[in-house]
Amino acid sequence: MSEGVLEPPRRSGGRGRVAAGVVGGLVGLAAAGVAAGLAAERTLLRRQKRVVGHDPYADEPFGELPADEYRTIVTAEGVPLHVEITAPRWGTGGQPRRRGAEVTVVFIHGFCLDMGTFHFQRQALSRVEGVRTVSYDQPGHGRSGRLEKGEYTLEMLASALRKVIEECAPRDGAVVLFGHSMGGMAIMALADLVPELFTGSGRVAGVVLANTSAGGVTFGLPEVVVRFRGRLLPLISGAGTATATVLDRARASASDLAWLLTRRYGFGSEGGSPALVSYVEQMITATSTESVARYMRALYSHDREPGLPVLKPVPVLLIAGEQDRVTPVEHSRAIARALPHAELAVIPGAGHVALVERGDDVNAVLLPFVRRIGA
Repeated sequence: MSEGVLEPPRRSGGRGRVAAGVVGGLVGLAAAGVAAGLAAERTLLRRQKRVVGHDPYADEPFGELPADEYRTIVTAEGVPLHVEITAPRWGTGGQPRRRGAEVTVVFIHGFCLDMGTFHFQRQALSRVEGVRTVSYDQPGHGRSGRLEKGEYTLEMLASALRKVIEECAPRDGAVVLFGHSMGGMAIMALADLVPELFTGSGRVAGVVLANTSAGGVTFGLPEVVVRFRGRLLPLISGAGTATATVLDRARASASDLAWLLTRRYGFGSEGGSPALVSYVEQMITATSTESVARYMRALYSHDREPGLPVLKPVPVLLIAGEQDRVTPVEHSRAIARALPHAELAVIPGAGHVALVERGDDVNAVLLPFVRRIGA
């Protein structure tokens, strides 16, 4: 295929027809592929879901963690954000303790996910003395609203994060920002937008960047797709809600395939709990195709490496999955080279959603980091 084939026609109204044709063709190919391989897919699915013994997470209350406060925060663009807050606990063993300095950990989730990505980290930190957690769904995700029109930008996400900090984190305590994947990119965009927050004496006292990148993200797509992304993105993002609705229906009818893709691109190669894979797959499937398309340009054009030195005054913890296919570990190592003071923890055998797949391993490096900042 030559580049010329992908050029939109110059006559008026041509872009919309080409967009519909391209996306419609992709839908047709996807539907044909799903129909042709359905029997093999289900056989493979049964094998992937087979776990020796009891699944330890079969009864885990995913999406049901308690919160002390629920809020709705409206962004500058008018998007309502769903926010959940856990208050800091003080005293152990029933014995009261004098209140000390508080640490507020703000969770910023990734693309096509929601606040539930931090299930195990929120559970653990809610039991640590003096720690408040703030979780929210990013625009177009989870229980938050969506942008009325136009495309999402990382600057928009950074502005939303700034508002969450201002309205949910006490001014007399330390703030730790914990971003996963696109959430980490939102933190980098915030550092560009408001560098004074990261001066060491600013409100942000620490940063955790998990399974993220400062630029050059391909999401594990084939090289041929990555090569033509500049020409494809306007077509995909302009395809319209009608095409997105068709795609959503196709996704819903291919849940087995969605489970397998989640397992392949979200997790490491060692297998693991089917309940964890199902939970992540449900988050992905709940994100509308319209939201996915309207985020693509921002993610593919993301380049924050020149601005990383803004984070030098604050402690930084980098978490990477050894087998991450979406943002390979080299992306975290590149950030570490730009921030020599950062601590890099590579989680053995973990994929892109290491926070879910290897929750205990992630917490083993996260909790000491937060406690050091609190001290």
